[in-house]
Amino acid sequence: MRSATSATVAAFAAAVGPPEAGAVAAVGGRTQWGAGGRVSADAREVHAPAGIVAVEAADMTVRVGAGTTVAELDATLAEVGQTVALPAWDGATVGGVLAVGHSGLRRLGWGPVRDVLLEAVVVSADGRVVKAGGPTVKNVSGYDLCRLLVGSLGTLAFVAEVVLRTRPLPQSERWLAGDADAFALVERLHRPAAVLWDGTTTWVLLDGHPADVAAEAELAGLAEADGPPDLPGPHRWSLRPSELPALGAGAGPGPGRFLAEVGVGVVHAERPPPSRPIDDHVVELHRRIKAVFDPDGRLNPGRDPLAAAPARAG
Repeated sequence: MRSATSATVAAFAAAVGPPEAGAVAAVGGRTQWGAGGRVSADAREVHAPAGIVAVEAADMTVRVGAGTTVAELDATLAEVGQTVALPAWDGATVGGVLAVGHSGLRRLGWGPVRDVLLEAVVVSADGRVVKAGGPTVKNVSGYDLCRLLVGSLGTLAFVAEVVLRTRPLPQSERWLAGDADAFALVERLHRPAAVLWDGTTTWVLLDGHPADVAAEAELAGLAEADGPPDLPGPHRWSLRPSELPALGAGAGPGPGRFLAEVGVGVVHAERPPPSRPIDDHVVELHRRIKAVFDPDGRLNPGRDPLAAAPARAG
């Protein structure tokens, strides 16, 4: 297995350079390039190393360059019957998905993006190569820096190489849809991969062993569907899962057309969520963390993780 000080990682660190090299922006597939604000125009662009370093199928881990696309990673892992719980947006890179931190529609069954990252080799704001975490599940003593990096939009460090937790590729999966109580289905079904609801129709994704999927499909009592519906808009709301049923009432300045991830609380909507002030102590905490990791503000200047987080309505 290639070490964290490999030539490609070292070359990436050299491209980032020391603080006197000025502002710099890490570029992936640009699928979520506007998240958290525009990067300053004077920032130099750098690209993380790409390529799959090692697949450890027996340990269910994979070491991969952050510039590798999720689609390429999934194709390689499929050869050993595995996958990763990262959304495979068209052209999205592993590092970009982790930096944004948004999970895919399978979060209910597969868990959040932050749980996928076991180890991260990053380039710090002063151009050093630093490792956080380790290639095993129980690898953390002290603060888990990997979780801090996920969703930070590359404002704390640039991810160069990661070790990810893999999972078995489902032997079978089926989308179902129909008129059903989405909230009752979440309770009745055993670990559905996704339950979606637009106020009228419910979609369910089941995956796993064919016999188990067939049994759960019969229990759900819904018709076969080609897949999930198109997302109604670019905006993401964040609600407590218990607050989702109220969306169907259509009261107040709601999200308009929406698709809710039942059991998760993420709502994809055509309207932006209402602005809501962020607690001062949260803003101060982010400021202090940024000052420790990037005191000169040179990493992805213009980006703000607080602006990219799904706004909680209500």
